[in-house]
Amino acid sequence: MASGKSTIGQQFAAEHGLDFADTDKRIVDRHGPIPGIFTALGEHAFRELEAREVAALVADGTPRVVSLGGGAVLDTGTQQLLAGCTVVFLDVDLDTVRPRIERETGRPLLAGDPLARWQELATRRRPTYLRLADVVLDTRGKSAADVVRELTQLISERQTS
Repeated sequence: MASGKSTIGQQFAAEHGLDFADTDKRIVDRHGPIPGIFTALGEHAFRELEAREVAALVADGTPRVVSLGGGAVLDTGTQQLLAGCTVVFLDVDLDTVRPRIERETGRPLLAGDPLARWQELATRRRPTYLRLADVVLDTRGKSAADVVRELTQLISERQTS
């Protein structure tokens, strides 16, 4: 959450001539704003919508970069789908995401004390992210261009080994 997945994903996809998809954007386009979904239907319903989007993107077989919402990987079905994909974990710390979180107030899971909630979610989700990741990239203190460059190198090395 707020790790830069969409920004990095879009730039990486553009540099490599790949399609890009953001599951949160697809959900918003089809069902309306995420806070409204959480309010009207709850987190469980949102996670079901999210899992369906991931399944649709993986099932069609088109090579693409997909930015998943931070909680998408908690779904066991999504985890199984991702087993056939290259999964990148953009590792980030609270100091790095602080300005992003403070700028954007529309994240339902960060209601109340956004920074404390982010830290709690990151700590709880981190083991799953690490278990699923084929590539772990520390993004702290790096520009988006630097991260894309490093990611390109890591993926290239992975493909040649």
